[in-house]
Amino acid sequence: MVEINDLVKKYGNKTALDHVSFQVREGEVLGFLGPNGAGKSTTLNILTGNLSATSGTASIDGFEILESPLEAKRRLGYLPEQPPLYPEMTVEEYLTFVYRLKRCRLERKAHLEEVCRTVDIQDVRPRLIRNLSKGYRQRLGIAQALVGRPRALVLDEPASGLDPKQMEEVRDLVKSLGRERTVIFSSHNLAEVQAVCDRVVVIDHGRVVADGAPEELARRLGGTRLRVRAEGTESALRERLERVPGVKAVRVLPAAEGECALELLAEDGRDIRRETALALKEGPFLALEITGADLQGIFLRLTEGERI
Repeated sequence: MVEINDLVKKYGNKTALDHVSFQVREGEVLGFLGPNGAGKSTTLNILTGNLSATSGTASIDGFEILESPLEAKRRLGYLPEQPPLYPEMTVEEYLTFVYRLKRCRLERKAHLEEVCRTVDIQDVRPRLIRNLSKGYRQRLGIAQALVGRPRALVLDEPASGLDPKQMEEVRDLVKSLGRERTVIFSSHNLAEVQAVCDRVVVIDHGRVVADGAPEELARRLGGTRLRVRAEGTESALRERLERVPGVKAVRVLPAAEGECALELLAEDGRDIRRETALALKEGPFLALEITGADLQGIFLRLTEGERI
């Protein structure tokens, strides 16, 4: 549905994007992550037709954004980080304005009712936008992106500045939107991305440094982690566990008096549960827990120089 192919963007001698490529399948919610200055906003601006690339292409449903801008934009809804709202308008007036601006061909009354129902803003349609809460303004921003029934959505920080309850509501809304269309979801809230997205693309210094499901990236980069809690001192237990095949590192954790706790980091992709259990059979242990790296840890490791 959305294809980014070999994008390069240069500003004089500075390269903002260095051969960026990825695809987003129909019905997929993609989390697009990157630290400040990584090239994330530049990529989104090229995809939405607000900026030209030095080379490479960006296409929506087979239509290249610069060669066929009208056809491409008919299939794309865009919510920038600051929603393009006019506070002196009512919600109804604003959505009618967007409908006309997009030259929408759907029956106006029925379509705008459908959009308002989708984002749950039916009750505020007569109200001035300046009098809406931050949460309703974000919902209205998503509503304008839905006008025309686009097949793909680009949402840039849709939950920015919201309180926890409003963030959860927007998160649920994005999940529901992803059931019927392709969504590219940009956010600095990594827990939010992990909860909403099917797949994650991480960009850093103008290059894609990771592409995959959050669970897959955790397995490939974070490795399997086992936490062992046992009676006694840690020295003898640590010596045994360091000899387990596939163990990359052993770390001492805080523990109660008379106990010890260790965390084992496995080599990438290695399952060390069986070997660890065998090593523990010689002495009493109280607990064995398997964990994985979270998205925040993966993001920090990637943007500090690792490539996978």
